[in-house]
Amino acid sequence: MPKIVSEMPAAQVHRLDRPGYHRVGGVSGLALQIGREGSERRSWVLRVKIGLKKADLGLGGFPEVGLAEARERAREAKRLIRQGIDPRDHWKAQREALVAAQQAEVDRLAKIMTFDQAAKGHYAGKASKLKNPKHKAQWQSTIKTYISPHFGSKDVADITADDVAKALAPIWLTKHETADRVRNRVKAILDWAKTKGHRAGDNPAEFKGRLEHLLPEWRGEEKNHKALPFDEMAGFMGRLKTQAGDGARALELTVLCATRSGETRAATWSQIDLDAKIWTIPAENTKTGKEHRVPLSEAAMSVLGRMEKVDGTDLIFGAQTRKMLSDMTLLAVTKRMEVKCTVHGFRSTFRDWCAEKTDFENHVCEMALAHTIKNKAERAYRRGDLFEKRKELMDAWAEFCGR
Repeated sequence: MPKIVSEMPAAQVHRLDRPGYHRVGGVSGLALQIGREGSERRSWVLRVKIGLKKADLGLGGFPEVGLAEARERAREAKRLIRQGIDPRDHWKAQREALVAAQQAEVDRLAKIMTFDQAAKGHYAGKASKLKNPKHKAQWQSTIKTYISPHFGSKDVADITADDVAKALAPIWLTKHETADRVRNRVKAILDWAKTKGHRAGDNPAEFKGRLEHLLPEWRGEEKNHKALPFDEMAGFMGRLKTQAGDGARALELTVLCATRSGETRAATWSQIDLDAKIWTIPAENTKTGKEHRVPLSEAAMSVLGRMEKVDGTDLIFGAQTRKMLSDMTLLAVTKRMEVKCTVHGFRSTFRDWCAEKTDFENHVCEMALAHTIKNKAERAYRRGDLFEKRKELMDAWAEFCGR
């Protein structure tokens, strides 16, 4: 059994300088070991018996480990021995557990990705598919405006349906079309994050079964643009022909071709094949990001015939100012004519006419509007653009508008 010595005070321990093994008391077997002459190495050693074997346990260097701490470590070692535990195995297990915990934390931090980071990563892959600069800017700005302030800095793994609902709630009823577009973008970003291994489970931006229970019911007041009844189209078009200005001509062509305002306002002479009577709208000018060919009726050709080519610009409308018309320019024409219809609403008028007054197949009418066919089977079957059938449709529409 180790010899019991009186407790050595800390000041005396600091004065020890002779090489060898110096018992310091307080705990039997505890000593300060000083290296041979000229060595500055000093360390704590606890001489004990573990089971049937004697052992020297290192308790740390001096003065990094002070006298009080050394005695506490020695007492802990003896408690473990009394419990039938080898302190060396215990301390090794603790070190390994610490390393494992630290590595787990490193791995966890490596997998953490904030929503804003995920949005940036997803957009990097999507940007090449967005040909229209306006669409690119809108995609990023809507996320920055409506989502980032709410959970942009939150780990994507922790984002819940409540988070998404709270972000969308302020605009869900007042700007529903924008809100739903943003929701789809959030859903796509979170899907992207899941494929990258940064989150698991269902998508909290899914509307069916999730957000539908958290957001107020929207009755669709904003969904449909104000449209003119198709029975009033002939009278309207007759009056429109008498209106002067590029805005009136642009609106006339927009109605006759059932195109979007932006496509008409960005139209150039190089897009028009006057001989073939085809207007080819480039992908970067379309909402779908795909090239769209528009068959030009005689009425549409007549509108183009009233426009003059201007040196220095290829624009058809706004050529005199060499600046593309604004959407408000076309809307101003309808207001001046006191017609309660949005420019986009004429596309709804065209679609209503197709459904109620013609026998043209649904997918022909949808392609005329450059809509994406949602039915996968039908989309796979309809690989062409049905141009000849659409030509008949647009001729019939022009005749209906001019009767």
